[in-house]
Amino acid sequence: MTTAILNENHLASQAGTVTVYNFDALSRECLGSTVEYLAVGVGIPANSALDKPLAAKSGFAVRRNAALDGWEYAPDHRGSEVYDKITGEKKTLTQLGDYPDDVTPLAPANPYDVWNGSVWVTDEAAQQAAQIALAEQTKTRLLSSAKNTISLWQTELQLGIISDDDKAQLIAWMRYIQALQKVDTATAPDIAWPEQPQ
Repeated sequence: MTTAILNENHLASQAGTVTVYNFDALSRECLGSTVEYLAVGVGIPANSALDKPLAAKSGFAVRRNAALDGWEYAPDHRGSEVYDKITGEKKTLTQLGDYPDDVTPLAPANPYDVWNGSVWVTDEAAQQAAQIALAEQTKTRLLSSAKNTISLWQTELQLGIISDDDKAQLIAWMRYIQALQKVDTATAPDIAWPEQPQ
């Protein structure tokens, strides 16, 4: 097969084949090469070039430059996990190029971390508020469970038919309830929860 000869306008002045290097229309990433047959007066296909791409380089992709007159290296973080700087939400990069401005490859340490422009820092007020809310829920749940436990004994006590063992249990549970009510949830997470009676 004859090799095509191209004139100054990159049109074939002699028909033949030519190796072209194809690139993506949007990302301009090199897609590989094909051998094309060019008839006289025909140019190379769109989104292709005659010059060889740069050699492969770890962490980078080879792409056509913005002027489309040469090849360049572009950072390639596709498939990397990154974190949204506002929400901390984990994402996987799919675009070629540098990290977008709204994400970072640094992972937040906890759900209360906020991005300060260079690192994640814990919003201690938000963390404390969440710990207090959790302690309040725990306290409410424990009190409800304890009150359910003693309800039958209270009825027996009012009717005067409670046994001595049940009365002792009732007293132990009432002391437990009193101790629970005294728990200061504002000290969360450093709370010493009272021990439940056996």
